[in-house]
Amino acid sequence: MATEFQIGEAARRATVTVDAIRFYERRRLLPKAPRTPGRYRLYTIADVARLRFIRRVQALGFSLAEIQQLIELRERRNGACAPVRDLLRAKLADVRARLVHLHALENELRRDLRRCQQQLRQARAGRVVPCRVLADMDRQRRSEPQEGARGGRK
Repeated sequence: MATEFQIGEAARRATVTVDAIRFYERRRLLPKAPRTPGRYRLYTIADVARLRFIRRVQALGFSLAEIQQLIELRERRNGACAPVRDLLRAKLADVRARLVHLHALENELRRDLRRCQQQLRQARAGRVVPCRVLADMDRQRRSEPQEGARGGRK
């Protein structure tokens, strides 16, 4: 069994794309692979493990900068628990804040959907009026500060 793989095989084993591997190398999340005389990149089992690690923590929502920190902590092994805990706490707080925003968005969409359904019932009764939800969305858009406009927030 080979201990080194060309980029396609490494990608297949790590379930990432070849382009992802090249991207991670450019971002220094993965060390540059040594090359064969024919200029083919060669990756090790450790590289494949690192690629899987990157994919996993990226799926958890960590940014590339955070992934770099986690890789450094992973390589350090000893004394990494407290900084990992801090990164996890920060990510959890971020996820919770996004959930609050998503719940508010869900409520707004449900409210607009109810308004549309009411308006459609009125339309079936023979009364045709412009869509109030679209009109409200347009009013909200126009009332928001424009970037670069005088007096607007930047």
